[in-house]
Amino acid sequence: MSKKVVTFGEIMLRLATPDNLRFAQSTSLSATYGGGEANVAVSLANYGVETDFITRLPENDIAAACVGELRKWGVGTSNIVYGGERLGIYFLETGAIARPSKVVYDRAHSSISTIERGMVDWERVFEDADWFHFTGITPAISASAAEVCLEACQVANRMGVTVSCDLNYRKNLWKYGKTASEVMPALVECCDVILGNEEDAEKVFGIKPEGFDVAATEGKVEQGAFESVCRQIMARFPRAKKVIITLRGSINANHNTWGGVLFNGETLYSSPRYDLTHIVDRVGGGDSFMGGLIYGLREYKDDERALRFAVAASALKHTIYGDFNLVTVAEVENLMRGDGSGRVAR
Repeated sequence: MSKKVVTFGEIMLRLATPDNLRFAQSTSLSATYGGGEANVAVSLANYGVETDFITRLPENDIAAACVGELRKWGVGTSNIVYGGERLGIYFLETGAIARPSKVVYDRAHSSISTIERGMVDWERVFEDADWFHFTGITPAISASAAEVCLEACQVANRMGVTVSCDLNYRKNLWKYGKTASEVMPALVECCDVILGNEEDAEKVFGIKPEGFDVAATEGKVEQGAFESVCRQIMARFPRAKKVIITLRGSINANHNTWGGVLFNGETLYSSPRYDLTHIVDRVGGGDSFMGGLIYGLREYKDDERALRFAVAASALKHTIYGDFNLVTVAEVENLMRGDGSGRVAR
């Protein structure tokens, strides 16, 4: 029997304007749920992987609805802890062409921000697990959330559970007196697999490829330029066995290119580059990549194939509304084989 994947972080209520309307125009908001680590858990559950999402939620009807949504997609929720004041909210205004999307957070005093060491029995949680995943968003929420994240990483290391992190730098979240550069190194030192985008390594660790400007990509991102970034990350965090960089070239809000590289200490693998011309929803794109990567690394035992699966899975996510990537293994593998026609399946 295969073991489960555990993820830990905040899940929020997402309130989005419909039809590319601006906040000032919209008279209604569409309600869904999402959060980095929850999004990864949903992806994996759709691939048939047993998952366990750990968070802290208030005891009210909105939180109950949130848990019901996770259960609907097959995510394990039995180890969620309860208490605190509220579920965090984020408001989304979806951009178009030259107008970027906007996110407004309303997550102060959320239940997970007051989580404390000892509230989660990590040894029991990891008893039947072989993988633990978190993102850089969780330790940005509060000092206590960062402490619990470190507690989980240390127990996972002690129990031989693979640990992965998506650096996922969000400058507007670090508000409790410490910076990502101060907090993240101790966490990343526990990681076997490290994921970041074109900017994360620079913003968190000051590591960047020479001559690269993410704002001037014009949709073209040279994958080979990031081998130096991967090598520098591995040199700083010697536990890491794999470093992965997602590469998004932004032509406009509706048209991106998408790819990635994976470095295993010896070989740099580059993925095919997808041209995403009519994006439905890019929120959760990185999380869908991570979900695909975890599945690929556990299932295929082949770094290049795992990378290709992750990129294809994430390319498909850009066609799906909401934070969750609701695709199957067969659909991802079909795109990997080159079928991106979108023809009706009969």
